[in-house]
Amino acid sequence: MRHAYPAEAIRAAEAPALAAGEPLMERAAYAVAAAVVAEARRRGLALVGARALVLAGGGNNGGDGLFAAAHLARRGLVVTAALLRERVHPEGLAAARRAGVRLLPVSGDGAQGHTGMPAPGLAPVLAVADDADIWIDAIAGIGLTGGLRGVSGALVAALNERRERSILDPLVVAIDVPSGLESDVGAVPGEAVRADVTVTMIGLKPALLLPPAAARAGRVELVDLGLAEALAARPAPVRRLLGVDVADLWPVPGPADHKYTRGVVGLLAGSDAYPGAAVLASSGALRTGCGMVRYLGPEGAARMVLARHPEVVTAAGRVQAMVLGPGIAVGAPVPESAGRALVDSEVALVVDAGGLDWLPTDPTALAGRRVVLTPHAGELARLLTTRGGDPVERSTIEADPARWAQRATELTGATVLLKGAVTVVAQPGGTVFSQSDGTGWLATAGSGDVLAGILGALLAGSDAPAGELAAAAALVHGRAGVWAARNRRGSEGGPSPVGDPVSATGRGPLDDRDPGAPITASDIAAAVPEVVRGILAH
Repeated sequence: MRHAYPAEAIRAAEAPALAAGEPLMERAAYAVAAAVVAEARRRGLALVGARALVLAGGGNNGGDGLFAAAHLARRGLVVTAALLRERVHPEGLAAARRAGVRLLPVSGDGAQGHTGMPAPGLAPVLAVADDADIWIDAIAGIGLTGGLRGVSGALVAALNERRERSILDPLVVAIDVPSGLESDVGAVPGEAVRADVTVTMIGLKPALLLPPAAARAGRVELVDLGLAEALAARPAPVRRLLGVDVADLWPVPGPADHKYTRGVVGLLAGSDAYPGAAVLASSGALRTGCGMVRYLGPEGAARMVLARHPEVVTAAGRVQAMVLGPGIAVGAPVPESAGRALVDSEVALVVDAGGLDWLPTDPTALAGRRVVLTPHAGELARLLTTRGGDPVERSTIEADPARWAQRATELTGATVLLKGAVTVVAQPGGTVFSQSDGTGWLATAGSGDVLAGILGALLAGSDAPAGELAAAAALVHGRAGVWAARNRRGSEGGPSPVGDPVSATGRGPLDDRDPGAPITASDIAAAVPEVVRGILAH
């Protein structure tokens, strides 16, 4: 499991080592330089003579950058350090000077020009940036609040604009967190560096796991500086499950199990307008491995479910979990079976789409129950507007998903799985999980219905906390999307020409070299057993 710690915990963990005189900054700088060298080699960039620009702020983050600049200069790189403050770390500055680093004081008058162009004082550093193969971001570290201001903000805005509007493709390495991000939150308050690699020290920070900030970090490399044990004793408010964690959670049947002990999922999904949601939610639940699926929706959708899955039972009976709402329109009346499930404290619930309207208005009504809401940002905005009294826009949710998911837990008393490129799971008074296991190909109609079925099966078959199971469902769903995109089969049933099938673990993100192929929600459901097998085998 990955754990992310607030800035306060990072400082507390390093304080004894600093008091004892341990050279943490030198270790950090060496790790940054090593990461730059390794990534440059992966890209086929010759090191000797390569041009590097270090953007050095005035704090310890700038000191890390200046010491790293010295290391790289001694490796044969041509290094320029842009000094963004009048006073920078003195020992780091001295080390850079001794190593032959070119020192470039930067003056931007703290503002953009009247035409929106960068202030004239930024021209020298922008010229260096245009010629550089590598940019190292050491502007601001974990102490930043309120975003970048003055010359730093103007410079980062100009650099971002250059990367977007030109053929510039430097390797961008950030130290600790990309400058412009606030370490403890997922929101991006203004201009921020867009890194290819972030080398973070001591422990992960929430901004490196939470959306949308995490998208600015690129690949994250953790260097614990020998303080892992000191940090592990402190609370981690943001976490990310790995495959090994899901293997520990997954309900695997034993010789004494039968269909009822393996979990029975009730599905109230699908409608005359959206009958396919019933089929997809059923597929997700069945492929996950529950003992039985009871479909309790309308007759037309029931016929479609049985045509695809004759093992589904359409008779009422006992269930351990109910999935309510996929494919059901906003404002639909509450069916009798849904009403019973909502008041039965023994039944775990997954509530999606139109089912969100059926939730009790009193948040204490769900207290202590295993209830997971699975909205996308638009659905969550509507729910918050209805429950909170003040209008909330989808764009507001997308600007800070973790904050608003946590707000929804306060208003409903339920665990909230907020779907997105990075899926956030918030629990009442508990840890936030952040899962980034999928691919953009998952953004397809019916994908969320499959996820609801997966989660319903897990809740039915396991007594683990709802938040952990929700994060596990998101991981499996994401990996199933990756597996399907890489192993998409053609119409004749054989492997598509996309490439060789990957391991059933689904590990490894798709990239420009292997972008995968378009998939449907049915493909995602079909891939779930292979992903589960891979997870349980490792």
